[in-house]
Amino acid sequence: MTTVATPAARAWETERGRLIGIAYRMLGDFGHAEDVVSEVAIDALRTERTDAGGVRSWPAWLTTTCVRRSIDRVRSLAAVREDYTGHWLPEPVETSRLPEDAVADREMLSLALLHLAEQLAPDARAAVVLHRAYGMPATEIAEILEKSPAAVRQLISRGERRLRLDEDATPPRAADPQALSALVDAVQGGDLSALLGLLTDETILWTDGGGVVSATRNPIFGAEKIARFYLGVQAKAAMFDPVHPFTLEPIDVNGEPAFALSHSGRIDVLSLEFDERGRIRGIRQVCNPHKLTRALAQAA
Repeated sequence: MTTVATPAARAWETERGRLIGIAYRMLGDFGHAEDVVSEVAIDALRTERTDAGGVRSWPAWLTTTCVRRSIDRVRSLAAVREDYTGHWLPEPVETSRLPEDAVADREMLSLALLHLAEQLAPDARAAVVLHRAYGMPATEIAEILEKSPAAVRQLISRGERRLRLDEDATPPRAADPQALSALVDAVQGGDLSALLGLLTDETILWTDGGGVVSATRNPIFGAEKIARFYLGVQAKAAMFDPVHPFTLEPIDVNGEPAFALSHSGRIDVLSLEFDERGRIRGIRQVCNPHKLTRALAQAA
């Protein structure tokens, strides 16, 4: 017996990749994004059984429900992330594992922007994601968020300034493989001066071990402190493997180049951002192995 898909089910199947892209950009956690989109499917089928006539456009309904459920999930996760051991960083995902619709436009997909988006209130995060990544006008976003278009435009303007996406700011630049290789070469060679030359004076290093592996619990500020930190890591790694304390494997996560850094019997994911002069201004090192299952297939 052949089962005929309902309009809601067909729309959800068609829109699923785009919905995951919205939820992941808002949550920075792919597992939670998949959960939200599954919940949206259940909501759609229930609505279809009880009030199908009230749905004029299933794609629009699915988008609205996904955004609102993502906002609720952001709020519910706030307390969990406050109690997180060390600094919380977004979950990196190998680009090929992301649905095509999620990476069709790579705006608001980088680890740097997902991390910065944690500063925004849930409604502001939704407004910026929908506007920047999906090109939605304020009038459409206003209907989803149940706000006035003027209020939404203000959310977008303020959010873009916080994320350094407005015209007067320099947005985060993605990783440059050559610069990252130079960084590792400088650490391996114990060349402090070379390492300092790659970093700005305001560079920040965030590491996320989640209490599972060793990592700094607070960000490290400044080129000299970061340089000494990596030289210390290199010295410990050399005790584990004197011949190859570090190995570096290029990978592609979140639509941009990154690296899998193997040392001391573990693998971390490194993501860099650069200033307008090509110097490193931000380093995000995801060490928590629970966050790396979707990022390290290429390096495994």
